[in-house]
Amino acid sequence: MKDNIAEFRKIFGDRILEKKEDLVPYMKDASYFEGNIPMAAVIPKNSEEISKLMKICSREKIQVVMRSGGSALTGSPVPNEDSILISMSAMNRILETHLDDGYIVAEPGLRLDDLNNYLSKLGFFYPPDPASSMAATVGGSISTNAGGLRACTYGTTKEWILGLELVLPSGEIVEVGGRTLKRTKGYDITALMAGNEGTLAIITKAYLKIWPIPEEIGRILAYFKDVEKMGRSISELKGRGIIPYIAEFMDKLSLETIKKARNIDSPESSNYLLMIDIASTHESIDRMLEDAKKIIEAEGPIVIRITRDKDEMAKMYEARKGLYSSSLGLRDFKDEYIEIGDVVVPPSQLPESLMEIESALKEYNLKAVLFGHIGDGNIHANILVDLNNKDHVERVEKFQMAIAKIALKHGGSVSAEHGIGLEKKELLLEELRERNSMEVLTLMKNIKKAFDPEGIMNRGKIFD
Repeated sequence: MKDNIAEFRKIFGDRILEKKEDLVPYMKDASYFEGNIPMAAVIPKNSEEISKLMKICSREKIQVVMRSGGSALTGSPVPNEDSILISMSAMNRILETHLDDGYIVAEPGLRLDDLNNYLSKLGFFYPPDPASSMAATVGGSISTNAGGLRACTYGTTKEWILGLELVLPSGEIVEVGGRTLKRTKGYDITALMAGNEGTLAIITKAYLKIWPIPEEIGRILAYFKDVEKMGRSISELKGRGIIPYIAEFMDKLSLETIKKARNIDSPESSNYLLMIDIASTHESIDRMLEDAKKIIEAEGPIVIRITRDKDEMAKMYEARKGLYSSSLGLRDFKDEYIEIGDVVVPPSQLPESLMEIESALKEYNLKAVLFGHIGDGNIHANILVDLNNKDHVERVEKFQMAIAKIALKHGGSVSAEHGIGLEKKELLLEELRERNSMEVLTLMKNIKKAFDPEGIMNRGKIFD
């Protein structure tokens, strides 16, 4: 192994980390999982360096783990024993901008907020918007097929990838997809990379679609006692052809956390907040907001109002994106962690699903903040868990399985946008069993073997 490290030093020079104190920060992602200290971490500057590294790792059967922003929530980038960790932090540039063709070319370590700060000056944006966009990167969001707050209008990351440059486990550099919206050339390897969680290949360049920034955005805030009425509101909006730019919900505990963390008040008798953003032109924004308000108003919210105040909208938007950190204020002691549920159901099934999830919370005597993307039926549960209490951990695991089964019963899925990683492997199996589709697992393993015959890429993630 010392000989291999010496080879890595020749490639990376002082961009190889070997001391324990330098490697400890790479043991965790944003979840509660803690991995092993890798043999070394390397910080490549280009695909050629990664290619050289992978040729050695393939030859010596050395495990490889990718890391971008470290904001994953299921343990995907947590390193295995005797692995090399590749940090993409130095590959963070925008390489090309083509406004006339509607795409940019970016490296995988580029943070999504940095990308959108750049694009905003040109009147464009990149729609995928995970709550962790301050830390989340292009490569990491592709690897988990991230969704986010704007997914009800723009879909998830896979809809915004035109092509990719990849380094295969063998070290070969290939390009898949392209620079055009249309292409038909056999199996879509580009789409296969969305959600692969670093188990198939290394993304070194991405061709990403971009979109013009809407002329105007306004917000409707509607507070409800009844989850069914809140759910019907979004169904009515979409049934009338009004597709929100953002459609979010927060439960009572969510509202309490943002009041404590952000000093944002809500009506005392409300149990849910429905937050709807409408995007339109200068000429039509007021009419669109009023039309949407009338539809929601018919469902009897406690309070409903429209705002176009940019500062107020930004404050609430950041509060919603910051619910993970705000939820930490609910801890009874500092060693409590947050485990996140990430199920999805058809939007019409969300009210009933939420009521069943709330019942399961009471059954297992747990504390959790419920919120999510109501426009696409994505429910998040920030569950407080004491990792030192075996009984508590077991109840959280049973609750996670319970909400997974609720989602499946209502035609949904066990993971909407956070990936599988280490945390949801058993939930994935539950979904495949429920769908009578265990053969899909065989297909996935065969695909993995075709890309990675030596089994060196992020071993043990998604499935064993």
